[in-house]
Order: sequence, then C-alpha cells, then structure tokens
Amino acid sequence: MSLKEYLKDGNSKKKVDITTLETQLFNAVQKAGIAKENLTINNLSSWNYTTTKKKDPDFLASKQYRLKVSDLNKFNLILEGIDAKGILSTNIDGYDHSKLEILKKELKVKALLAAKEKATYMVEALGDKLGSVLDIQDLGDNNGGMMVPQYRNYAMKAEMAMDASQAPEIDFKKDKIELHG
Repeated sequence: MSLKEYLKDGNSKKKVDITTLETQLFNAVQKAGIAKENLTINNLSSWNYTTTKKKDPDFLASKQYRLKVSDLNKFNLILEGIDAKGILSTNIDGYDHSKLEILKKELKVKALLAAKEKATYMVEALGDKLGSVLDIQDLGDNNGGMMVPQYRNYAMKAEMAMDASQAPEIDFKKDKIELHG
C-alpha cells in the first residue's frame, strides 16, 4: 500500500501530512484486529510538486507499506479508515496458504499415481506387466514441483536377453510430470 501527501486544494500550501495518513493507517490496522508487527514500511520517497519555485521548494512525501493480512475482507475495512485522497496505490505483493505443504504432498502423490497408471496401461498394451520403480526424481518447488518416476519392465528385458535374434532393447520414453500449485 502506498500513501502520499497531497495539497488540500489546488492552490493552497496546506497539505495533508504523511504522518496524518500513517496514523490513519495504523489505527485502521488495529481496528481490523491485525497485529502491528504485520505492518512495516517498505519504502519512502518524496518529490517536488512544483518546478517553478527555485527558493524553498515544497516536497510531497510518500511511503510504501507492507501489510500482512490473513483475511482480505479486513483489507477493505483498512481502506475505509484512510483518507482516500492519500492512497496512491495498493497491490498484492504475494500470497500463501496455511496448508500449502500438505497440498503439495497430496498433489505429488496424485501425480505419482497418475504416472503409474499411465505407465501401466502403456506396458499392458504391449502384453506385459509394469516392473517396480527404479528411481523417482523430485526436482523441487523451484522447477514447478516436477517429478520424474522411471519404471522398468524387467520381464520384457529378461525375455529379450534370452533371444538375441529379436529387435534390440528400447526403453519407454520417460514422462515428465509437472505439478503447478
């Protein structure tokens, strides 16, 4: 959230000070039941509102705040407690979910089961059975939570090893499964 000082009317030198706006913000945060530790200053700036004055230029200040809320409905209450002319902008910097790690685990299990099902019907289409898992690579959350299970068909390999006159051994294409969430 960014707050800015402003002039009360276009020609007046009276301005609404940043401390007034900051006090309104602080009071609105407390009224919404949000801990004061969840409100921090993110940035501070100022600008000269007129370039024609060379002596004693007046500056208008602005401050950017970071507010952590667990209920977006409280955000509306906070905005209502601040002079609207003093609000320069608001945006969502990030979001999180309280059960994110549990959801990630559930999605990874579902993805693995789906990969196994797909590998099973592909192998069964060739009249064989799926072997056990040799390797599962979890490339981590920075790569979209991608996991690559690699199944091998031992029965087919053993059969082919006995009869060297048949076609050469060719593994199945390795599927990549991406989790987004």
